[in-house]
Amino acid sequence: MPGRWKRKIGAWAVIAGCGTAVTVVPAASVPAVAAPLPGTTSAVFAQPPGWHGIADGSIIDYWTSGSDGGPRHVSGALFIPPGKAPPQGWPIVAYDHGTTGMGARCGGITDTANGSEREDEFLQYFLSRGFAVVAPDYVGLGRFDTGPHPYLEIRSEAAATIDLVRAARTANAQLSRTWAAFGASQGGQAALGTAHLQQTTAPDLDFRGVVADDPESDVEKLIIAIGGPDTPDIPLLSGPTTGFVAMILAGLRTARPDLNVNSYLTPEGRTLLDGIEKLCLSDIATHTEGMKIGSLLARPLGDEDFRDALADYMEVPTSGYDEPVLLLLNATDTIVPAPLHAVLAAEMVLGGVSPRIVIGANRHTQLNDQMWAAMDDFLAGITATPPRP
Repeated sequence: MPGRWKRKIGAWAVIAGCGTAVTVVPAASVPAVAAPLPGTTSAVFAQPPGWHGIADGSIIDYWTSGSDGGPRHVSGALFIPPGKAPPQGWPIVAYDHGTTGMGARCGGITDTANGSEREDEFLQYFLSRGFAVVAPDYVGLGRFDTGPHPYLEIRSEAAATIDLVRAARTANAQLSRTWAAFGASQGGQAALGTAHLQQTTAPDLDFRGVVADDPESDVEKLIIAIGGPDTPDIPLLSGPTTGFVAMILAGLRTARPDLNVNSYLTPEGRTLLDGIEKLCLSDIATHTEGMKIGSLLARPLGDEDFRDALADYMEVPTSGYDEPVLLLLNATDTIVPAPLHAVLAAEMVLGGVSPRIVIGANRHTQLNDQMWAAMDDFLAGITATPPRP
């Protein structure tokens, strides 16, 4: 990613989402395309009315860039509000989903077999406010088996989001250049990364800001602090937490083969990472039940090479945003603990971002009336301002 992503003081966060399953298109079956440009649409599939409870939805296959900068075939969804489009076209909200797993059958929105009513509520909300919605599956998830999803790799998440905005605008002439990003949990991290990256990769579009609902941040600092054979044997650092750490390590191993992540792992750790690369979240939780983080690691993760690679891979920017940032943070969140939210908010303020912050007292990613009202204000500000030239 262009520029340097500022490092931050650490705390712990664990990210959760909803597991889904999709119809997988093996990479070998994808027609050969000579150096497809990111954001190029390859296919559009209209979905029957009622998909995600919405009348007008489509699946879009498109191209983005992977961890190595090379082309990756990915999928996402497009939803159009009812009625006639405004004169300048429907403004767009890019919806970034939460954790679903690592395998190609674990896409976020393009399949409803294990769908989330909570995500459908968000999609329907944005449509009711007069916004079209695009929702990427991210690299490695969704309809294409291109290898393990590089879990929490913020640049590929952001690239997939920006490229779907472009692909959707090609697929549907009713879409405006005006757009914003929203995400919760892993999606909150992705949405913040999108807001940062769009400045250099999509200056031709009219970006208006980002909403992050209980976003993941600073996980990398805890991994460095506790990651090693001597990781304390306490419940917080076992089971589900082990699963999330294993997903991060597996994603990093995919994205950065030069780092030789395997050299940090025990035989048990390598076997676990090999075994979860094609699994969805619920199956990963089953595989890691009762496992301790320390059992995965043959040596500490705190050396400079590993620390720098992990920060580049997943660190959330805390400065350099050029459009508004709205943070919706639950003080009673036990998935991404409240102290972590406070650290992120404080660092953004110190970084000159001046985010609007609305505090709730709900479960992870749940919104109270004040949070919904802040979202209403955010979206109304977009529709009240004419498109930029």
